[in-house]
Amino acid sequence: MKTLYLDCIGGIAGDMVLAGLIEAGVPEEALLQLFQSLRLGGWQWHSERVEIDAVFARRVQIAISEDQPHRHLSDVLEIIERADLPPRVQQNASAVFQKLAEAEAKVHGTTPDRVHFHEVGAVDAILDVVGACWGLDYLGIQQVICSPLPMGRGFVRAEHGNLPLPAPAVVELLQGVPTYGIPIQGETVTPTGAALVVALSQSFGVQPPMCWERVGYGAGTAVRPLPNLLRLFVGEAWDPVNTYGQWQSIVQIETQLDNATPQQLGYWMERALQQGALDVFYTPVQMKKNRPGILVTVLATPETANAIMNLLLTETPTWGVRYSLLNRRVLEREHRMVQTQYGSVRVKLAREGKRILHTAPEYDDCVQLAQKHEVPLHEVMQEALQRAREIGD
Repeated sequence: MKTLYLDCIGGIAGDMVLAGLIEAGVPEEALLQLFQSLRLGGWQWHSERVEIDAVFARRVQIAISEDQPHRHLSDVLEIIERADLPPRVQQNASAVFQKLAEAEAKVHGTTPDRVHFHEVGAVDAILDVVGACWGLDYLGIQQVICSPLPMGRGFVRAEHGNLPLPAPAVVELLQGVPTYGIPIQGETVTPTGAALVVALSQSFGVQPPMCWERVGYGAGTAVRPLPNLLRLFVGEAWDPVNTYGQWQSIVQIETQLDNATPQQLGYWMERALQQGALDVFYTPVQMKKNRPGILVTVLATPETANAIMNLLLTETPTWGVRYSLLNRRVLEREHRMVQTQYGSVRVKLAREGKRILHTAPEYDDCVQLAQKHEVPLHEVMQEALQRAREIGD
């Protein structure tokens, strides 16, 4: 699957996406012809390669040469609809502005159709969005995945006055999207950039398994202590079937305890597993002041990690937790039912492609049958394994 991974090193904005796409193979001349066909007028294009902390990147700037009208959502959608664009490009560009209008409306206490698109409806924003959507279509991108977004602090001057950063519209757009703060004074994620990633990205997180074919760097205009760059990786995502195993992102959560009772630890483990933890384990450690303690380690999906961390903070004596995002590769898993002389047993199969690598009978099923027939547990498990080996590929 042709994949675009947005590595938001220094943030993301519409012009940074455009610049990165050009560096990744979208022809600049074709983009300019597309922009001319929109018949918006009143803009000038400037594109150059620049050096940002020893990295060469492209910077594009769209200068507005005349006053632009305040547009509503319907005006912007009409511009997109009347343009000679592929259906997918029209659909994606419209979705970006719809997201933007919904966010602006919520911030200003109105409805999307009544929002005055001064910033959003300006020529440069329309060109950024339409150009980005056209570039994705040109490259044949089938899925977009975006890194967590770095958020700067401070204020930005807008039509409505000085707005705190992240801008209120950006905050609305990025509900549920992974972000993190960086020690930068300035706008690292613009409303247009936020709308693009929210409308076009299938997921957020670390880079998926993929083979890079092209890489493009888009530079922002602000000069900052950290590289103001957006990096675009274009390539084929690995097929889990062909690569023997599925690649996933998981969160590892840890804390050390020297004052928890066995009852607390047992209860907390049960609660964590009920909350969806993938695994929980305890490791004896020697802590400060020569105290024996327990290292609590939890593996969780990104969706359940926050709830499990809250559980740790409320159900154990810890004062804080550590967490990190990891990648893991797991074999394909399948459950089947086998018949033994004692009854039915669920069996877990682990595959490498079509080949079965591991087989394990379900422990709880075997325990129930062993107790029911008053036979040793290992006899039930061995027969279940034997029946499972007869399954074949």
